[in-house]
Amino acid sequence: VDHISDGYDKHKIVPFHERRSTLIYPNCGKHPQKNCELQCRECGSFVCSSCMASDQHKGHSFVEVTEVYKTKKDIIEKDTKEYENLISPKYEKIVLDLENQLANLDGGYEKLTTTMSKQGEQWHREIDIVINEMKTEISEIKVKHRDILQKHLDEIKQIQSLMKQTLLAIKEIKNSTELAPTIKYSSKIREFSKIPPKVKLKVTLPTFIPKPIDQEKLYTSSLFGQITPLSTATEENVVSLNQTNTSVRELLDEPELVATIQTGYKKLCCVTYINDDKIWTSGWTNEIKCFNAHGYLQQKSATKSGQAPFDIVVDVGRELLYLDWAVGTVNKVNNAQTEELIRFQGWNPLSLCVTSTGDLLLMMYSDDDNQSKVVRYSGFTEKQTIQFDDKGKPLYSGNCYTKYITENRNHDICVADWVAGAVVVVNQDGKLRWRYTGHFSSTKTQPFRPRGITSDSQSRILTADDDNHCIHILDQNGQFFRYIDNCDLKDPFGLCVDNNDNLCVCELNKGYAKKIKYVK
Repeated sequence: VDHISDGYDKHKIVPFHERRSTLIYPNCGKHPQKNCELQCRECGSFVCSSCMASDQHKGHSFVEVTEVYKTKKDIIEKDTKEYENLISPKYEKIVLDLENQLANLDGGYEKLTTTMSKQGEQWHREIDIVINEMKTEISEIKVKHRDILQKHLDEIKQIQSLMKQTLLAIKEIKNSTELAPTIKYSSKIREFSKIPPKVKLKVTLPTFIPKPIDQEKLYTSSLFGQITPLSTATEENVVSLNQTNTSVRELLDEPELVATIQTGYKKLCCVTYINDDKIWTSGWTNEIKCFNAHGYLQQKSATKSGQAPFDIVVDVGRELLYLDWAVGTVNKVNNAQTEELIRFQGWNPLSLCVTSTGDLLLMMYSDDDNQSKVVRYSGFTEKQTIQFDDKGKPLYSGNCYTKYITENRNHDICVADWVAGAVVVVNQDGKLRWRYTGHFSSTKTQPFRPRGITSDSQSRILTADDDNHCIHILDQNGQFFRYIDNCDLKDPFGLCVDNNDNLCVCELNKGYAKKIKYVK
């Protein structure tokens, strides 16, 4: 090929029909003449053959970037189908419903005012003022009604816009042969699949209830009739990643141990998923560690106080939050920088979870150890407090002992109360639904005292029973399904479930994080 100019000596010439199948490897920053065909398992960086022999990667293990590339391509393909076939149609349906409600709004209210006018024709001229006042009230309700619908329509369209931008971005990655953007891809499927619970509104029109004419009570406010308040009812509309298979995601006859990660903690207490490939863990030290699916340490973070965190969780942006009990704060770790989000006075945080709408639920106890409560934060603002039942009795034991918290997929708030020996479940309004105090078994001889708690895509609740070395699986109404008591479980403590309903269990004293498959 003498006729090809020297300017193309670094280009790779392939047949035209194969132009998109040629993988483009990242160039090595330290050795410009070489491509990076491997990725370091320990630090996650791309390396070439020369880098492998350097002191920086001494003793490290490596994986071919093509292997990681193929895995991420499969995830991108799956995400694309989820967006196009499941999530996007749900949003389209909600938008259509809200637009139809807005389109029919004037007609419904016109019928309402016509009915009122006919009733008014039967009355004397003296009541015209009453009629006009009530029409004004109707007009004000109509404005409120329109504002509610428009607000939620705007919210949904905003989410749609963000989702379309995301979909365009991942399609570009999908069609690209560049390794780096593909490997750095981070899925937002879980974030978009959780449709805000109050977006599909069924707003009931006010009604006019006429009354017979009574001249003596002509100017009584309710004599002519009354207008019912604007009524709104929400439908739960949470899209699960496995929604199409929810009816068939049955429990395995025998749970299977998939992987075991040695975390190095003498006491391992908490675990939370970043995604299906990585977990954060914490124990009785100030270090919070991130491991990949192969059990390799990826990242470390330390609490600002130098004391062990009481709980850890990942927010909707995949950033780590932890409770620094020593100073009474909720902190966020972002790019190795720690930011204080909330500081408490008079109350101390025990555990936390992030809800499907991005709120924070915090389990807290008072400085005098006599009271416990759940507090919901929206942003940095306290939004809701849950402490007593309808009879004024405390829902939770008043002390500083273990109480883990999670939100179920049906928006129930579930607390594992160790001292009370109970799982306490309230609805999203804070009303007590049920308590679970254990299941009789001749093989489980120790009292039921739950530790960690989590839920899966089927709204099943899983809670750790460390004294009996097992996991209890309950349905959303508190009915016992079965135990997970095989997989050589010893002192199970913290729990979490990934997008595919795989369970990760902390073994307190061994320091193992075990991944268990328990659904088909």
